[in-house]
Amino acid sequence: MGNVDIKRVKSSEIEFKDRLVSIQRVTKVTKGGRAFSFSAIVVVGNENGVVGYGLGKAKEVTAAISKGIDDAKKNLIKVPVLKGTIPHDTTGKYSGALVYIKPAAPGTGVIAGGAMRAVLESVGVKDVLAKSKGSSNPHSVVKATIHALLQLKDPFTVSQLRGVSLEKVFKG
Repeated sequence: MGNVDIKRVKSSEIEFKDRLVSIQRVTKVTKGGRAFSFSAIVVVGNENGVVGYGLGKAKEVTAAISKGIDDAKKNLIKVPVLKGTIPHDTTGKYSGALVYIKPAAPGTGVIAGGAMRAVLESVGVKDVLAKSKGSSNPHSVVKATIHALLQLKDPFTVSQLRGVSLEKVFKG
């Protein structure tokens, strides 16, 4: 994604909740037969604006999940959450997956499916409308959702970037 500045966060001082998005049994065909292993996509977040995703691969399911959690804690980003929703609507694209995320009124809930729901709940968004178009591959949907969330800017940041007052941002 072009001009998106990534807002990195350190994982050591934050308490996280992890969500397993998808787990797959993958097979490698060798001379001696098939070798099975597991691939797990995990999303971690503090439900207060910090989220990250990770991929773990191992021979055992539990090892794959724990590797995924460790990887997710290394890829954390900060997302602006205002009054339980996002500041403005946004789209994100990764590979064949396209996602659209839109703020919603209080009491709406998280209207999102599968992989998007895990990411949005980990961020701490309570009310949001979301649509996933194109590929439903969990890897691509998670990454597209993260790209969409990276594009969000709260009004205070916008006022600083433009060098104008908060009032001017809202009233034009």
